[in-house]
Amino acid sequence: MELRKVTAIIRTEVLEKVEKRLKEMGVKGITVTRVKGYGEYANFFSRDWLVTHARIEIFTEKAKAEKAAAVIMEAAHSGVPGDGIVVILPVEKIFRIRSQSEASPHEI
Repeated sequence: MELRKVTAIIRTEVLEKVEKRLKEMGVKGITVTRVKGYGEYANFFSRDWLVTHARIEIFTEKAKAEKAAAVIMEAAHSGVPGDGIVVILPVEKIFRIRSQSEASPHEI
């Protein structure tokens, strides 16, 4: 079974909505990090132009990755510059530190 990493950078004000939708979808685990940066939208009123966003990372089966991306985009969409991005990357292996062994796909 192939694994994928879904990473999304979204507005912080839609984070709870996105988390709820992913949980409803059956995503077993997510990591959320506060990040700063700029891309399509920059805060020109800030000295460094940086905008605070949330980064969500999910490891999932290949078959569920596109659905997770679609759920994130639907929940985070406002149609205004700065809504964010979603990327899907291949994952070769995942290891559990506790057991020092490779995690099987059904554990993810």
